[in-house]
Amino acid sequence: MDTERPGRCHIEAWAPRVAGIHEVFHAHLVDYAYPAHCHENWAVLIVDDGAIRYDLDRRPCGAAGQTVTILPPGVVHDGRPAPGARGFRKRELYLDAAFFPAGLTGAAVDHTSITDPPLRAALSGLHDGLRQRTEMLDAEAGLALIGERITGHLTRAPRPAPGPEPGLARRLREFLDDRVTTQVSLGQAAAALERSVPHLVRSFRREFGLSPHAYVIGRRIDLARRLMLRGDAPADVATAVGFYDQAHFSRHFKRHTATTPASYARSHPRRAL
Repeated sequence: MDTERPGRCHIEAWAPRVAGIHEVFHAHLVDYAYPAHCHENWAVLIVDDGAIRYDLDRRPCGAAGQTVTILPPGVVHDGRPAPGARGFRKRELYLDAAFFPAGLTGAAVDHTSITDPPLRAALSGLHDGLRQRTEMLDAEAGLALIGERITGHLTRAPRPAPGPEPGLARRLREFLDDRVTTQVSLGQAAAALERSVPHLVRSFRREFGLSPHAYVIGRRIDLARRLMLRGDAPADVATAVGFYDQAHFSRHFKRHTATTPASYARSHPRRAL
C-alpha cells in the first residue's frame, strides 16, 4: 500500500442550490495520495484523465475511462494515481447521506465501479450544467434520473419504470404554471403530486415533448417579452420573471429569440404620450 505523499493540485469546489447535492468537487491531482479516510456522504465520481488506484474497505479498486465510481458513506478508502500515471482529473458529487438507502452500502462496496457509458455521459452533462449554474429544475431532474440508474445497478434487479401518466403531466404543468416566477423544485412537486421525480420527468417529456425545466424557461421568456413590450427595463424584468441574474436571463432570452433583452426592448416603437 502506497504511503501518503504530497503533490500538486488544482481544486474547484462549491455547494450548488440543488436538493440532494452536498458538494461538487473538481480536481486535477499530480503526484498526490489521499490518506485513508471516510465521508459522511455518498460520493459519485468520474475520471476525465489518468487513472486512480484506491482501496475501499481494504479491497483494491480502480477508476478510469468510462467507469462511474460509487463510494458509500462511512466506509474507509484512500486514493492515489494508478501505477504508470502521475496524476488524474476527476469530477465528483457528494450526495446527501440519505440520497441512497443505507441498505445499499454493502452493494456499493461490492460494486464500487460501474461500467455504463450512458450513465457516465449523464453525470458529465450534469457537471457541465452545474458549472454553468444551470436552473435548479434541470439539475434536479438529471440528478434524479442518475440516482435511479445507479440504484438499478446496485440492486442488480432493476424494476421497469412505471409508464408515463398524461394526467400527471398536466397536473405538473399546472403546478409549474402557478410558480413560474419562483425557484420551485421538482422535489416539492413530487411531494405535492405523490410521485417520484423521475416519474414526473418521464411523464412530462412524453406528454409535452420537453423537460419541465425547458417548459418553465419558455414560460418565463414569454412573460419577459410581455413586460418589456409594456416598457419595463430588462434589468428589472430578469428578476421579476424568476431568473437569478441578468446574464442568466440574457443567455436564455437570446437562445429563444435570437436577440438580447436590450435589443428587444429597443425594437418596438414608442407610443406618443
